[in-house]
Amino acid sequence: MIDLIGTVVEVGTGEALYVGKLVEVNEYELHLESESGWVVVPIERIAFVRPREEEDWTAP
Repeated sequence: MIDLIGTVVEVGTGEALYVGKLVEVNEYELHLESESGWVVVPIERIAFVRPREEEDWTAP
């Protein structure tokens, strides 16, 4: 996941799909900069992290 820092990714959980620029990952949580603000996802909730196919979203 560290190699994806700075790129736009999709993060899937059991409840939602988040899209944003991956800013930080640590052993407890993942931090995204999204269109609506910052998103912090606990690592134990993440089902997948993958690069966004179409980078039609840009971080402010």
